[in-house]
Amino acid sequence: MRGWEAAACLLLAGSLCLLLLRLCLGAAASRCCCCCCQAGECSPRLICKPSALARHLAQSCGSFGPEPRLVWGGWPRLHTLYNGLWPAAGELRFAREHLQVADGGLVALDWALGEREAPPARAPVLLLVPDAGGRLTRHAGGLCRLALRRGYRPVLFNRRLHNGVPLTSRRLLPLGDPSDLREALRYIRHQHPAAQLLAASEGSGSALLLSYLGECGSSSHLTAAACISPIFSFQDWLQAGPFRLYRWLLLLQQKTNLSRYATVLGEIIDTEKLFRSCTLRELEEALFCRSKINNLSWASYWEKNDPLRDVDEVAVPLLCICSSDDPCRGNPEVTLPFELFETNPYFFLLLTKHGGHCGFLTSRSSSWSHEALLEYFKSVSEFFRAEERTKNQCRRKISTTSYKRRGEAAHKKDSVCSHNIHEIFNWQRSYTR
Repeated sequence: MRGWEAAACLLLAGSLCLLLLRLCLGAAASRCCCCCCQAGECSPRLICKPSALARHLAQSCGSFGPEPRLVWGGWPRLHTLYNGLWPAAGELRFAREHLQVADGGLVALDWALGEREAPPARAPVLLLVPDAGGRLTRHAGGLCRLALRRGYRPVLFNRRLHNGVPLTSRRLLPLGDPSDLREALRYIRHQHPAAQLLAASEGSGSALLLSYLGECGSSSHLTAAACISPIFSFQDWLQAGPFRLYRWLLLLQQKTNLSRYATVLGEIIDTEKLFRSCTLRELEEALFCRSKINNLSWASYWEKNDPLRDVDEVAVPLLCICSSDDPCRGNPEVTLPFELFETNPYFFLLLTKHGGHCGFLTSRSSSWSHEALLEYFKSVSEFFRAEERTKNQCRRKISTTSYKRRGEAAHKKDSVCSHNIHEIFNWQRSYTR
């Protein structure tokens, strides 16, 4: 499929989907214009290992309590398509910054611009990793807009070939390889050393963020992270795929991006096989497994690219916002790793009954997941500041006491603190105890 043919097909498909979505919106609005469940019937569940931070989140995050009042609550596919295909409300301006990474490839950072003056230097930076398609969706745009109003500095991470980023190196990276994301975050940290750095992902983009958190561990530069409607088992997701319309549109979008560089990519990839692929798995295999430079089995490929391969190394709090009726992820009993959240103190799962995939619409222009995510970031920051103050007070108290007793106990052995005050008041220990 040539570039112009793929673009024409994508345009036609988008037009048909928008027409279908308009009809669905009218029907759904007449049937279900408020929350589909009664109060208290399906409150969000916070699933995590008991800890000081977990108690603080439960007490301070108001959005974690009552079930959100969603429009079209019983229509999860409508939530998914509306936030994934419908044009964003209002225009959002971005300032693009291209970064050349180690192998000569290019990625881009799109800094969201507000109508007011530029945020202060210490304003927290919120890096957003979009889904596997790389397009700025209505959902991602809404999060950037709300973050701007709340005093954050939102920036969108664009992978190679995504969202208009040119291809300057004959190398494509799978979602399980966080090399480019690592370099982008190092650059942001260098440019904004006084700012708190946070990260969030939507949908299938969670595979990249989870891989980064696992590989970098305590060197991630992040204070906290969050995933909205994450895909944990990316291998199974590619094999089974989301529901048909969403899968077809994602496949067509990726083929359109790749078709612009079909000649160059033909030197390393079997492009005929690539553009004949009918499933997301076939596309992934053509790109990274059975190419002209690689000959990997499907199993060995996922040993290196599974998003949860280094999950034990994650060292920052991570909130995952999911709905039980997510039509892309599938049955929560099979696709959500509940044991991980119950045993790992860094992982928090906020599970609702309704919301679809990256939906959670409380109105046609706002999403409950955005409010919950920003409230979570604020609460984690407050917790860490309080823990740091407590630790500093403890240090001053110990220093004063040791100074007074220095002369009295010079001839005796140093006493040992039986309750290990340093571990109790170290925030890295405190919020996991």
